[in-house]
Amino acid sequence: MPEFLPVSLEELKRQKGTDQFDFICITGDAYVDHPSFGIAIISRIIEAQGFHVGVIAQPEYKSIDAFKKLGKPKYGFMVTSGNIDSMVSNYTVAKKLRTDDAYSAGGTGGKRPDRALTIYCNRCRQAYPDVPIVVGGLEASLRRFAHYDYWDDDVKMSVLCDSKADLLIYGMGEKQIIEIVNRLSSGEDIKTVTDIKGTCYLTEPKNTPLGAVQCPDYDMVSKDKKSYTKACRQQLDEQDEVYGRMLIQRQRDKMLVQNPPMPVLSKQEFDAVYDLPFARMYHPMYEKSGGVPAIEEVEFSIIHNRGCFGNCNFCSIALHQGRKISSRSEESIISEAQDLVSNPRFKGYIHDVGGPTANFRNPSCDKQQEHGMCKGKKCLAPTPCKMLKVDHTEYRDLLRKIRKIKGIKKVFVRSGIRYDYLMEDKDQSFFKELVEHHVSGQLKVAPEHCSNSVLDNMGKPHIEAYEKFSKRFYEITKSIGKEQYLVPYLMSSHPGSTLKDAIQLALFLKKNKIRPEQVQDFYPTPGTISTCMFYTELNPYTMEHVYVPKTSEEKAMQRALLQYFKLSNQKMVIKALTMAKRTDLIGSKPECLVAHNESNLRNKTPNTSKYNQKKGDKKWQKEKRKSR
Repeated sequence: MPEFLPVSLEELKRQKGTDQFDFICITGDAYVDHPSFGIAIISRIIEAQGFHVGVIAQPEYKSIDAFKKLGKPKYGFMVTSGNIDSMVSNYTVAKKLRTDDAYSAGGTGGKRPDRALTIYCNRCRQAYPDVPIVVGGLEASLRRFAHYDYWDDDVKMSVLCDSKADLLIYGMGEKQIIEIVNRLSSGEDIKTVTDIKGTCYLTEPKNTPLGAVQCPDYDMVSKDKKSYTKACRQQLDEQDEVYGRMLIQRQRDKMLVQNPPMPVLSKQEFDAVYDLPFARMYHPMYEKSGGVPAIEEVEFSIIHNRGCFGNCNFCSIALHQGRKISSRSEESIISEAQDLVSNPRFKGYIHDVGGPTANFRNPSCDKQQEHGMCKGKKCLAPTPCKMLKVDHTEYRDLLRKIRKIKGIKKVFVRSGIRYDYLMEDKDQSFFKELVEHHVSGQLKVAPEHCSNSVLDNMGKPHIEAYEKFSKRFYEITKSIGKEQYLVPYLMSSHPGSTLKDAIQLALFLKKNKIRPEQVQDFYPTPGTISTCMFYTELNPYTMEHVYVPKTSEEKAMQRALLQYFKLSNQKMVIKALTMAKRTDLIGSKPECLVAHNESNLRNKTPNTSKYNQKKGDKKWQKEKRKSR
């Protein structure tokens, strides 16, 4: 196993024979040297450039001592809050403090501060005022402009302002980091490193570059919601490596400058990243705490792509990884699969061969190679674009080859597929092989809702696409003699969703005998179209009014309707139905969602979910099979 990067000066001296780091990487996650962790990739890339790199993971942030433990870096600090925005990591959508954290040792929460990026950078600045600070990762990408902050219910300035970092990398960052570290090591002042694509910086307004697209400034977007929607659309429209232009936005006495996006990695560049000597495990210092839970699903998973042209309005992938697909070569992926077989912990099962969307392997059309992605349009919603190229051949053949590797018993696809894209493929061979070979009893898909007006606000395909897919999935499952199920992801309280829409979804679930174990309330994360709608109650692409459920009571009612069958939700469901004037759905008739009283409900509603019943309720299983 390759050595982990040093986490102490003693390790640096033992490994490298020197007593000063060139660069120190700070992360809000526990130190896991696996390419599913952004800081692992960035630190290994810096090392590959010939530099000495140290890692400070989840530092004790209340003093500067933890930020001095590796000494003063020769060239700079590289800072990230981790794989997840620190506020999302620390709080539920109800703004309640989480007690768990899969990215921390032992899965214990509370090991990173709120707004970790800002706290870490301020401590670095206090420790060594003259050392350059570069920030990156998801929290940096999503908060690079003035943005609505759900937790404070306020619009905040760019994270560059509060963190006082010198440079911000948005996107995945491999190309940016190579140029930055080499320029800093050559003696260039960080203040002059202002021309790298995929980066942002602050400057005096008098030094603002010419020819940039100017967004409404912070003072405007924090007071006027129409200005906020305009800025949101401008930022999204320029998020393209072909035609994306420089953007500027005044942050009071400073000007934020965003350079155009960095092109995605080529196949060769992508392969080179995964050839780096990752230990592919959490650091041994966490063994006494029980390890780091986040490694469990990814240790024996393979990432084959990046980006997502699905571009759902509530998702941050387009802001961070982009809409253009990049993928690794077949040879690189096969090599990784063979390496997994040689791992003594490997039991023969590859948990996933995927990415943001597993069945995206190539760009969505030929046009984007020269002209970029279409502004203000989606490749798949509300219906697939006529220019869409649908072909699963390469992905299907890749999975076939991995299945044939000696020592591999099963290859699963768990990271989610776009069923609407799959249904556009006239060649059904991939669909059949997916169901036969790559489903572990349950296949996770994301219809999210059934109301087409809500789906339009989500940027998702209409429900007919899911119904068509579901029918075909069960047909194939039956034909091969297996018992497998779809697990639909559902979202309540998304902008545009009324009580009427939530009731429509509850009726859809009842009709299709779907009883979800978990339901996700919409979580307004910085920078997305859906968050813009949540804050402004306007659609940034149409400027039409959008209804937004905001009170905790209405959110609770919408969530309860999606699990109408639970005894604990009875009172809330009755309240919602009464408020929506749908008392016809309260009673003992087959079409009703809830009975008049708890005893009736107990007699008619099983306590276990559809998926738990498959193990214990044989009668229910038999009825389910008949219904299909």
